[in-house]
Order: sequence, then C-alpha cells, then structure tokens
Amino acid sequence: MQLNTIDKANARGKRILLRVDFNVSTFAGKITDDFRIKRSLPTIEYLLENEAKVIIASHFGRPPENSIDGMKEHEKFSMRPIAERLAQDLRYPVKFISECVGEEAEKAVERMKTGDILVLENLRFHRGEEANDSDFAAKLAKLADIYVNDAFSVSHRSHASVSAITSLLPSYAGFLLAKEVQILHDAYENPKKPLVMAVGGGKIETKIKLIRRFFDKSDNILLGGIIGNFVLHAKGIAIGQSQIGKNIAVDTGDLDWTSPKLHLPVDVVVADEISENALTKKVGVGKVGDNEIILDIGPDTVELFSEVIKSAGTIIWNGPLGFSELPNFAEGTAAFAKAVAKSNAFKIVGGGDSITVIDKLGLSDRIDFISTGGGAMLEFLSGEPMPGIEALVHKT
Repeated sequence: MQLNTIDKANARGKRILLRVDFNVSTFAGKITDDFRIKRSLPTIEYLLENEAKVIIASHFGRPPENSIDGMKEHEKFSMRPIAERLAQDLRYPVKFISECVGEEAEKAVERMKTGDILVLENLRFHRGEEANDSDFAAKLAKLADIYVNDAFSVSHRSHASVSAITSLLPSYAGFLLAKEVQILHDAYENPKKPLVMAVGGGKIETKIKLIRRFFDKSDNILLGGIIGNFVLHAKGIAIGQSQIGKNIAVDTGDLDWTSPKLHLPVDVVVADEISENALTKKVGVGKVGDNEIILDIGPDTVELFSEVIKSAGTIIWNGPLGFSELPNFAEGTAAFAKAVAKSNAFKIVGGGDSITVIDKLGLSDRIDFISTGGGAMLEFLSGEPMPGIEALVHKT
C-alpha cells in the first residue's frame, strides 16, 4: 500500500498542520512515557530541515464532557507540558498556544517564521473534533497550507483533524504513519512464514474480526486474556466468573474452534477477586470453580505457547494474556513476552498493555516493530476502513 508521503510535496516555507498522537502516559502531572513523541521526531525533523512552519495538533486524554468547547489550559488536559517535553526530546525551541482554532491561533501562526514549531492546545477542547465537524475542520485548515497525518493510532477514527480536514487541504502521510501502514500491510499480504498470531486482552468484537481475517493466513493462533475466556466459554468449558466481554452474542461466523492451529490455555491462574492481595492458584482448564476468575495463563500454557513460537517466521502480538496490571497476575504474560523477545521471527507488538509489559521488562529493543496504535492496529489488520488513511493512498 503506497501512501502520498510528505517528501513528495514542496514543504519549504509552507505552513504544515501536522496531526500527531501525543496522548502520552502521565502520573501526577508528569509525563511517564514519551514513546509516541519520539516516534514522530523524524517527520518533524524533516520539516525543519525543509524550512517549513510546523503547526502540531494532537488530542490529550478525555476532557470532561460538561466543560469542553473553548476550554483553555485545563490543568489535567493541556498540551503545554507535552510541548515542553517535545522541546526537550527534539532539543529545539517549541512554542505553545492555548487555543487550537480561532483568532488567537491564527495570530500565533501569522507570527511564525520558517523553522518555527507551534504546538496547539488540545483538539478535544472542542466538540467538533470528535464529531468530525466540517466547520471545526475548516477552522483548523485555515491555519495551514498542507496537512500531514503522522498519527496512525487515531487514523481509524472519523475525527475532524483526521478525516474531514483531508478534503480541505493537500494531504500527505508522515514517515511514522507510512511506516506503520507498510509494515502491517506486509504482515498480512506477505508475512515470513510460519505466521503466528498471539491475541489477548478484550475488545472481543474487533478481535474476532482479526482472527477471522487471519485464520487461513496464520499457521498458529494463540489466545489468552478475555478473548481466550470467550473462546473457552464458546467451547462449553467452565470459566467461573471470568470476563468474556460486554457482548457475549458476538458473531463468530464459521470460525472452526476445533482447528489444530488454534491454541487455548491448558492451565490458568485463578482468584476469587481482582486485587494485588488476592490469593491465587493454578488449575487446569476445565477445573475453574464457579466463583473463581481466570486472571492469567499458567506455566504449562506458557511452555506450550513458547514452543509454538520457536519456529515462527513472523509473530504478531496484540493484548496481554492475563490481567497484567497487577503483579500477581502478570507472570504468564511476562514469561510469554520473554519468549517472544528470544524468537528469531520478525516480531510485531501492539496494544498499550502489551507495550507496557515489553517496556517494563526492558525488551523493547528486541522487538522489530512496536505499533503506536492498539485499536488502530486491530482495525487495520482486521481490514476495517481507516478514514485517516484512505485519503492518503497514492492513486496510480
């Protein structure tokens, strides 16, 4: 899949509206993970080298519904600290404006010189962003000559700064977006075989679509987490009080749950409650008590899954295999992550919780490609429409 990338345009001296995803992790007001900021630096650096005026737009968190529309510098949701971190990571001056559209933003852009970087305030301070409102998109477009999308992680959403704006400005892909699209496209169209899919976590409806699309392509499919519970339940195996997603009536179509390529947990870690003080025990699948909750895969499952991926040519992993947020339910996912890192396969990992596990274990540099988008990665691999990408495809 070929996209129109920004290097195909004349950016010199132009006002570039660069849509990024700087929705970074924070704790007590401090940025704890600037992974997404660093991944967009190559696109920003290219624009600076070409003497563009770089106007950066992003959302950050979910501002309270009752206080948006014109909100400015809300302590928890302002882009100001992110602009400061960008300046630190880039080692380059970055300006911030406490609005993203309107007269204040327009005047700030008018004052820009070539090589300047201006970070706009949180796009979600305006209802028009998530509503894909054409008027809001027009206000954003008024700030720029060219639009660049470098935010793969939100490109599955029909939002004004992702979708509507592409009809108002010449539109291009940034280098991060283009790389993500190409790698994930190739992972489906031409993966190095054998191909192993490892799928955990929730989002049952989307993950069933993913499994269906990759069922014939994959040589092995490993399931854990809530999606694993869902399939165990579908096969008539007792799972106690374990989560199986909000909608148990998800259409599984003609998927063959008895296929030898499908691997489910053979043992699990259970507890009566989800807490770090919960007493845990390991039991074989089928021996889960009525009041027990499956919260991790057991050591026999780790051994089984690890053996399967030893011969893999490509591994695609999305979603933890247990409730990895708590240490007493994280051992199985951690052990599997280490097995993935040891593999000689081309390894693709996506999903915030999976990436957190990889990062905590210090394994990031042993993964060939870490996707910035969990939900977007699932939607793309499932073959779902991607509003933010469709307008950027190169037409031959």
